[in-house]
Amino acid sequence: MTGELGNKIDSLWEIFWNGGITNPLDVVEQMTYLIYYAGK
Repeated sequence: MTGELGNKIDSLWEIFWNGGITNPLDVVEQMTYLIYYAGK
């Protein structure tokens, strides 16, 4: 993924990784949770 959205996703991924969440499925689950609740 490229562009601004890709950069934001990469930044989030790095935050999760540095926080100790290294399983890709866990990262996707957390991102989905954030997107869902950020839209409310």
